[in-house]
Amino acid sequence: MAIEIKRLFDFPYYQLETYNLQKAFTSKYHNNWESISTQKYIEQANLISKGLISLGVKPNDKIAVISSTNRTEWNICDIGVLQTGAQNVPIYPTISKEDYEYVLNHSEAIYCFVSDVEVLEKINAIKANTKLKAIFTFDDIAGEKSWKEILELGNNQNYNLELETRKNNVKTEDLATLIYTSGTTGKPKGVMLSHQNIVSNVLASKERVPLEYGKDVGLSFLPVCHIFERMILYLYQYCGVSIYFAESIEKLSENAQEIKPNVMTAVPRLYEKIYDKIILKGEALTGIKKGLFFWAVNLGLRYKPNGANGWWYEKQLGLARKLIFSKWQAALGGELKLMVSGSAALQERLTKVFAAAGMPIMEGYGLTETSPVVTVNDQRNKGFKTGTVGKPIKEVEVKIAENGEILVKGPNVMLGYYKDLEKSESVLKDGYFYTGDKGEFDAEGFLKITGRTKEMFKTSGGKYVVPPLLEGELKQSLFIEQVMVVGEGEKMPAAIIQPNFEFIQGWIKHKNHNIGTSNEEIANSDIVIKRIQQEVDKCNSNFGKWEQIKRFELTKDVWSIDDGHLTPTMKMKRAVIKEIYKDLYQKIYNN
Repeated sequence: MAIEIKRLFDFPYYQLETYNLQKAFTSKYHNNWESISTQKYIEQANLISKGLISLGVKPNDKIAVISSTNRTEWNICDIGVLQTGAQNVPIYPTISKEDYEYVLNHSEAIYCFVSDVEVLEKINAIKANTKLKAIFTFDDIAGEKSWKEILELGNNQNYNLELETRKNNVKTEDLATLIYTSGTTGKPKGVMLSHQNIVSNVLASKERVPLEYGKDVGLSFLPVCHIFERMILYLYQYCGVSIYFAESIEKLSENAQEIKPNVMTAVPRLYEKIYDKIILKGEALTGIKKGLFFWAVNLGLRYKPNGANGWWYEKQLGLARKLIFSKWQAALGGELKLMVSGSAALQERLTKVFAAAGMPIMEGYGLTETSPVVTVNDQRNKGFKTGTVGKPIKEVEVKIAENGEILVKGPNVMLGYYKDLEKSESVLKDGYFYTGDKGEFDAEGFLKITGRTKEMFKTSGGKYVVPPLLEGELKQSLFIEQVMVVGEGEKMPAAIIQPNFEFIQGWIKHKNHNIGTSNEEIANSDIVIKRIQQEVDKCNSNFGKWEQIKRFELTKDVWSIDDGHLTPTMKMKRAVIKEIYKDLYQKIYNN
């Protein structure tokens, strides 16, 4: 009898019954890829469950799991925790020890799994201020408790019956996980997601993903503590996709060439970086090779799905794929059929050019609070439209409020914010989740995101400005890596810009400009400032006078997750950036 999936821990058993993979998960240890089968995955998850029961873990206890990279152990512990009726509290590895202390205390976690020394040191620094009874490590660290100790405890067969009872007592509507949103402002909020929330999202999302069940290979590298990648991993398990974990974002291309994935997920910033690197390589070409390269790119930028450009365009595209785009594919393993994007807006040019290259990016829309998928494109059956985030998935209702805000209703909508009834009630009204995002449906039912209500601001002249629209336009420039539009309550919009230092260094050399190439020298160079002004002027030509960027300042820093500029999903922390560069802000508005 087919297993009915109602709880998250039903996915591995379904996979065992349906596909029984020899390589369910594969991680790299000491330069060697090591795989575990579906059978081994379940066996080890059961040992973790029994080990935790022997430690006294009760239903509704909270267990934190923190890993610097995605790895097999995370998934084993995830299922192991959930089967006991306890909840998994995944935490971003890059947050400060103060934030760790807050999340661990707010969730009241009693045990914690960590991946490595770096995370362990942060946790040890604040452990005494929390309710943690013990910390277990995935890496072997001298003098520390290993996660293998829990596996050994689980060998006690006395807990087999107890484990089955615990599993049977977990209902689909029960809380499964607390996910603390990284938050661009204020303290993280604990989003309560039930088994049903995430299971329903997996089952509805799989209708939009053209995978070859039981055969395809997926590459995972986005943080699994984020609901987007976590849901995708459950989806892969359901579809019998063999999951490989990339060693790091830096090694993404190298790992892709080794394993030749058919599918992968990323956030827009990573697709932008991949594209920028490809363009930089094209810029370094000469003669006919360079001409062909940019002919293909320009062709790609005109791409429309479903052969809408006509037979002559398609003929040229076939040639471009053979001569140029095949090399792009080879850089990511040569077998990619599908890439998925979420978390933030994807530039339409990237959707077009990667689809033209035969590696379509299916952009979707969702939030942690919606488990996460609300809408997503599908390259089949005319379900793909560039410049949109697709159509709503099954059982999810999307409504646009009078003020343009996107409202969502469905089995994927969270239970609420943990220990915060007031905040929960402010966003959950009449069965709808108020997203804070603005959008509109086009005539064919595709959703377009038009802005974020919290990110819009008014200038002192009373005019509204939507920063993400300006920022998206500016980031199409090869000279600009990151940009934040400012000006709330001020007389005009302005921008704080992090230059694309790598590209500009090559540009200086190519143009033989007599200027230094350190980050500081680039940020202070009149030549660079004048060149970036051209990019700003080009952007401004697409916007009304009241929303055009009147002034900008360049930073010498590379904005990063570690230095606090970006969230773990590479969204800007606007308040933090404004504080870091308050001197530049003052310079803009006091002159």
